[in-house]
Formats: sequence, structure tokens, C-alpha cells
Amino acid sequence: MEIVSFRTPGLGDQSHLLVHEGVGVLVDPQRDVDRFLRVVAERDVELRFVLETHLHNDYVSGAEQAALRTGAELVLPAAAAAAYRYTPAFHLEDLTGGRGLLVRPIHTPGHTPEHTSYLVLADGEPAALFSGGSLLVASAGRPDLLGPERARTLARLQYGSLRRLAALPPRTGLFPTHGEGSFCTSSGAGRHTSTIGAELTGNPLLALAAGGTASTAPGASAGAADGVSTGAADAADAAEAFADALLAEPMPIPAFYRHMGRANTLGVPPMPPPRVPELTATAVPAEARVVDVRPRRAQAQGALPGSVGIEPGDDFGSWAGWLLPYRTPIVLVAERDQDVTEEVVQLARIGMDEVRGVVRDLGPAATQTFTLVDLPAFLRHLALPGAQVLDVRMPAERKSARLDGAVERFLPDLVTEGVPAALDRDRPVLVACGSGRRASIAATLLAGEGHRPVVLTGAGIPDVIAAHAAHRAA
Repeated sequence: MEIVSFRTPGLGDQSHLLVHEGVGVLVDPQRDVDRFLRVVAERDVELRFVLETHLHNDYVSGAEQAALRTGAELVLPAAAAAAYRYTPAFHLEDLTGGRGLLVRPIHTPGHTPEHTSYLVLADGEPAALFSGGSLLVASAGRPDLLGPERARTLARLQYGSLRRLAALPPRTGLFPTHGEGSFCTSSGAGRHTSTIGAELTGNPLLALAAGGTASTAPGASAGAADGVSTGAADAADAAEAFADALLAEPMPIPAFYRHMGRANTLGVPPMPPPRVPELTATAVPAEARVVDVRPRRAQAQGALPGSVGIEPGDDFGSWAGWLLPYRTPIVLVAERDQDVTEEVVQLARIGMDEVRGVVRDLGPAATQTFTLVDLPAFLRHLALPGAQVLDVRMPAERKSARLDGAVERFLPDLVTEGVPAALDRDRPVLVACGSGRRASIAATLLAGEGHRPVVLTGAGIPDVIAAHAAHRAA
């Protein structure tokens, strides 16, 4: 048996292809399915199943298209109630893949109500668990993405799901969909794959859930009991304690997440073409939002008024989906020789398909500017009378390192809540984050509102704090 994992770092996710004696199982494929099907073809694999663990919150799925293109059987959790044809996966009702391969669905609600993990058995032996957004490496799937009203109920359900999975044989391989960098995790997830045994000793949430006597393993037989023999009151108290831990420090939820479930329920069309037409600066449609993907130094020297600057990177699509109205028409701005294929693909992964074109020559229209400075220059600006600082890091980051006197507003909140009223347009705004990436994005938003941003690049707020501490100690 071989398992090929396909990482998508910007979303913190991975899809998996299991191959056993020429039969393949594809799990949680993202929309750009060509990268998966290319490996299927190269290895001459008969793709038997395309499995979805849940209706994803962080990307639009490629499962339906992968199944249509290959003839594989599309399998979704029975309660997904998608609007297209699929085979419903019921708890512990095996799916036969042939050549000694069995797929055993295990209902694991918590991340979503319908969530289902899949235990793959080869020749009767548990070999791999595809846990989607349930049990993760060093973490668990967050239960609050469907709203705060349901979060505690789902957290309690996640407690039972993790206990169920903890009963699997320790050597069972663990292959989750969500991982490091995903906003679907309840805490910072670690490595991308693991084993049940390793998680029992190294995953604090699983240790919390699995305390006490574990249940009979779902891998033992299709009709095995899967309950936990504890007193009802004790179990309820334990589930509440687990929910408290899971919900203690929720991370922000990207704005585009609220659109993903609906898209995945109704069906996702094929990927749009990755190539987009060239436009002139004067031909940008009035209804389009301009996203500048040039390096930050080029953006600082001059950009189209009102444009949002997001440098290329693994997380480009996530930031665009968080900062722009969903499915708004988009025009990219790029340098003359800059390939924007990856940016178009990242946007399409979250259903933002309306990229109208790319502008490569801004001409005299590039009037929006900001200033980039290194740490020593930033500290000099900070020492001037009346200096004002904007910290655009996440709240959790600020808890560990806070700069006295800084105005604090997480980057996406500049869009939803606006620029803080405390910032004076008549004075420069010193903008910082952890390294300069988010600060440069924020600078374009500030510049569009008439502010004069001065961005700390190549360093962040912790470096400013450390420099101050070193100065005081000297």
C-alpha cells in the first residue's frame, strides 16, 4: 500500500491518494484536480473511490469533478445532503474496493455535523485512517465554523468522535486533511501525518478525550460496539471539560469560509482557464476590484488608487478571499514578466472565478504610494514626537508580545470595521505585523483611505519590543 499526500500550504490542507494493488482511493481533493489525476494516470491506477470527509469550510471541492472525469464512485457522508449524485457513507457500513481493499466509514461529528472519517483495511487489517477535520496531528478540527450557536454542541460531539478514533490500533496511520496553517484547526497543528499511537502520547486534545477506558475499535468488525463504558454523568462532565479546552482560544474565521459550505453542497463547476487576458490600466472594469500582486517594493513606489496589494505566496488566495467581497470581479496588476497562473488557481480554489484580466503597465495612473523601512529606520520614526503605530497582527499574537501605545486592529478588520478613528491622516502611520507581509497589505488599504503608511519590512512587533528592551538594558 502507498499513500501519496498533496500539500496545499496556503490553506493548510492536504489531499491523499491511496494505492493498493493498482486500486486507488482519492480523499478530499481540492478543485484543481489535474494534479491528482496526473499521478493516477502516471501510476496506471484504477481510481475506485473519491471520498469526502465533510462539506469543507475552507475550499471548494474537486471531488465531484474528479469522479465524473474518472468514473470513480463519489462517496460523501450520508448526512451531507448534497444536491448532486453520490453514494452515502453510513457509519460502519463497509465499501468494497476489490483486491482486498475495504473502506469503513466512521461517523465522527464535531468539526461539522455530518463529518465522517474513513478507515481503510487492506486484507482485513486496519492500515490508514483518513480523518479529515476530526482527529488532527497534535490537534483536532475546530467546532465553531458553523457559528457560535452550535459550537459547544459540536465540541461535545468532537469529544465522542476522538474517543472513538482513539480505540483504533495504535499502528494505524493517521492522514488528516487539515494541518499546520489551516484555520480549520482548533490550535496550531503540527506534522501532516502520524499514527493513532503517536497521537495518544503526543496530542493533548486526544489525551484529554481518551482518558479512561477506550471503546472497542471500529477496525475490529463492522458490527463492533463503539460506545464508551462510563457513567453518563461522568461522560457529560468530561465532554464539557473537553469543549471548554477546544473553545478556549478560537482563531479568527476567514470571511470566505461562510461561502464554501453552500458551494460544496450545490456542486462545483470545473476550474476556470488559468490564463487571463492582458488589459490596459484604462480598461479596468468599473465594477472590478484591483489586486496588485507585484513585490511590495513595486507597490510602494506606485499603485492604482484603491487597489489591494497582496504579494504572491502560498496564502495569496486566502488573503484575497478574506479581504475582498466574495465572487467580486477581479483585475490583477503584475510586473511585465510575472506569471499570474498560480494566483488565478488559488482564487479558483475558493470559488473566486471572475478574474477579468491582468494589467502590466500602470503608466501615470500609479499614484497610490507608501513607504517601506527596515527596523533601525522604523525605530527612528517611532522615537519622533506624535508617532502613531498600527499593529495588524492576530489577537493571539498580541497576547504574547504587545507594543505599548500601538493601535491594534487585525488586518481583515480594517475591511469590516474600517481604519481606526484614532489614526490621524495628517501624520504618518507606522504599520507593523510579524514580518512585514500583512503590514504591506494593510498599507495599501490605509493608502486607499488617504493615510501615509510607513511599513516595517523584514521584521515585526516582537523585534521592535526586543530592540526597546535592549536599549533600556544598555
